[in-house]
Amino acid sequence: MTIDGRCHCGNIAFSLAWDPLPAEIPARACGCTFCLKHGGLWTSNPKGSLDVRIADRARVRRYAFGTRTAEFHICAACGVVPVVTSVLDGRTYGVVSVHAFEGIDRSRIRSAPMDYEGEALEARVARRKRNWIPEVRFS
Repeated sequence: MTIDGRCHCGNIAFSLAWDPLPAEIPARACGCTFCLKHGGLWTSNPKGSLDVRIADRARVRRYAFGTRTAEFHICAACGVVPVVTSVLDGRTYGVVSVHAFEGIDRSRIRSAPMDYEGEALEARVARRKRNWIPEVRFS
């Protein structure tokens, strides 16, 4: 199944291949200061793939902080952050915001708080390689 999502104005859109779609979609409520301020609630399928489409690249801002190992793709027009990516060993991994989903019953989303504060860089990279979407394409 494909889960489609987008920012509010549609400038950043994505299609996440997730087969089979689980009865419950796991989502992580990140406790970092950026995600707390934006209501970041992320999901990924380590066996899936992600196609990200950007209508106007001039209206996309990328933000990285802390370890600078992840980039938040922010629509400069509407302010929504639908996708986060991390380039690890030459491969782009990603997570998507469940708030950006289109046409998915919200009762399927199961949120759990996560706190990565103090996580060592090596552990963070290993976790992303293990849990994030391993195939991300931009068009």
